[in-house]
Amino acid sequence: MAAVLLPATAAQAETPAPRSYTVWQWNVAGNTIHDGSTTDGMVTQAAASVVSRSADFAAFNELCQGQYSALVDELRAKGWPQDAQNFARFEPSRQAGDPAVCKGEAFGNALFSKRPLGGAARFALPDDGSAEKRNLLCAPLTDGTATRFCTTHITTSQSFNVAQLEFVRQKLEDYHAAGETALIAGDFNAQPNYGRLNSYYAASLDTPNNRNNTGQYRELDDDDAGNCPGYGEWTAEGTPGTTPPCGGYAKIDHIFVRESALAGPYSADSLAISTSCTGGAACSDHRILVGTVTVK
Repeated sequence: MAAVLLPATAAQAETPAPRSYTVWQWNVAGNTIHDGSTTDGMVTQAAASVVSRSADFAAFNELCQGQYSALVDELRAKGWPQDAQNFARFEPSRQAGDPAVCKGEAFGNALFSKRPLGGAARFALPDDGSAEKRNLLCAPLTDGTATRFCTTHITTSQSFNVAQLEFVRQKLEDYHAAGETALIAGDFNAQPNYGRLNSYYAASLDTPNNRNNTGQYRELDDDDAGNCPGYGEWTAEGTPGTTPPCGGYAKIDHIFVRESALAGPYSADSLAISTSCTGGAACSDHRILVGTVTVK
């Protein structure tokens, strides 16, 4: 039979127009600081911040499952998602059953999207032997733009940190090879100037605070001339693994996008930790990280 030739405009999928996203990230210490509570102010503060910052995507690390369910309810009540039945995904890194963790609930990572999500991909990261089984959680938008949002929380164990970072990076490259634009936000437990992130940061990023890069990605806070250029603003309290190049606390929470996907400027800021939780307590030992990017 003779082949039927379609016009080029019909035979080829339309290339999505450049689109801008605001990405919101927070490690909430849902167990260690909140003991699984949904009423001590953290859930309320998180939902209010997601909405007030006009986030398109939100990622959470160290979240108890009850807090996840409460966030679903809060964000629905605020009218944030376009589809109230299809905007959130959760993946445990510790299963329910341990009364010492989240009062017996599951504990892990979650992502939320203003636009409807497709089926989630859930990957176990190389096992560091601890009770917490680290994972990578990703879900695509259903709007035909081939956009995918991911979150992860990498181990603090140095040797396994390297292996887990490489696993995540390869999955991002797999999505790129499949024609998707992946954005990832999470707690990587690695500072921007660490050699283990050289395979992430693009070679075009070369500052005194972040050199020897060989990768394909930009981090949304790596281009801020006013806050440690090439490194960004700190995100986590506590003693850093090594002294940050500009001093102070460490930046270990990141929002990465492939450099080849950039279609305009990008930026990010870390926000002061709220002290509006019960009794005036800090709502986390991490700052919220918010970034905006235009991709193609």
